[in-house]
Amino acid sequence: MDTTAYGIGVDSSLDVAAAEQAIRTALAAEGFGVLTEIDVASTLKTKLGIDSRPYRILGACNPALAASALEVDHHVGLLLPCNVIVYETDTGSRIEALEPGVMVTLIADPAMQPIAAEARERLVRALHAVAT
Repeated sequence: MDTTAYGIGVDSSLDVAAAEQAIRTALAAEGFGVLTEIDVASTLKTKLGIDSRPYRILGACNPALAASALEVDHHVGLLLPCNVIVYETDTGSRIEALEPGVMVTLIADPAMQPIAAEARERLVRALHAVAT
């Protein structure tokens, strides 16, 4: 598991299509549904004529966690859903999720900490399920 200032991620030997299906299944097992999807490569091709490797953004949401976060601060909707990216690499694919702790740095209310911690635990388990 790799971490950055705002993301957590894993590499997979799966191709992008298989990795996307695997992360969708793993997210569902953790109570997340995918509410939005953006095919970045297709959009770049259509709008700008740019050919690029497959790159998808999935907007994942766990309704119970989202409801709890919205009770703490209704502006948190600006940070929802949790984006998960899947893109092609030279050795397979990369899957990353937004670090839920970012919410805690932006929303100073301590009541957000346990919600972000639970979201992180669930996302980490989902990511581990697709790491190969």
